Amino acid sequence: MISVVIPVHNAEPFIGDTIHSVIGQEYKDWELILVNDHSEDGSLKAIDYFLSYFERKGESDRIRLLHTGEKRGPAAARNMGIDAARGRYIAFLDADDIWEPEKLSEQLEFQEKLEEAFTFTSYEYADESGTGIDKIVRVPFRMTYGQALRNTTIFTSTVMFDTEKIDKTLIHMPDVPSEDTATWWQVLKKGYVAWGLNRPLTLYRRSRRTLSSDKRVAIKRIWNLYRNVEKLNIVHSAFCFCFYAFHAVWRRL
Repeated sequence: MISVVIPVHNAEPFIGDTIHSVIGQEYKDWELILVNDHSEDGSLKAIDYFLSYFERKGESDRIRLLHTGEKRGPAAARNMGIDAARGRYIAFLDADDIWEPEKLSEQLEFQEKLEEAFTFTSYEYADESGTGIDKIVRVPFRMTYGQALRNTTIFTSTVMFDTEKIDKTLIHMPDVPSEDTATWWQVLKKGYVAWGLNRPLTLYRRSRRTLSSDKRVAIKRIWNLYRNVEKLNIVHSAFCFCFYAFHAVWRRL
């Protein structure tokens, strides 16, 4: 079974489409774990619709809603979902992104064929309505720790872990800015390799609200990861940052 973990914070405009994309998967052996991180909009009302739908079908265990209580951030929300997961595989999906119907089936086939712990896929940028804009981010077949420091191509909503090959505690996300990138690095630093399926199976919605338009914030975050999380010296940090900047610009061209 694949456990799908979605952190939710004020995602009312998008969460319905996101959940629908999970329900519409060709692969059916999944559970959906939604973790409400102190939403103050209509997100819970939208989620309740799906909870009621599965309860009427007698499948209330297919979709669960957890609560962090106070606002704790996406890392804590995902960690709560990881701990609650019952499936062998754990896949992450952000509350405003959309999966293609074949996402889970194709990625699981890829992962089982390789017999590896960590996979990710290509993705396509989408507009605020969730429509793809034909801008696809291609991914390498293989990525090590050193390569990932220089190329932050691994996107959260494309990642899948096999918990029979990697301990859940290692994929717990640290409470730092860009916690997802920090997590991939901490996994790869332990000697694991991330394997990329070069198929765009996720739509990355870039809305006005979610678009990382403040590049200065992104730059500060990645620099903080290099210097204060990975403890790289300033020369190594600058070296990796140059490659990071090149790849970040290339993805947006």
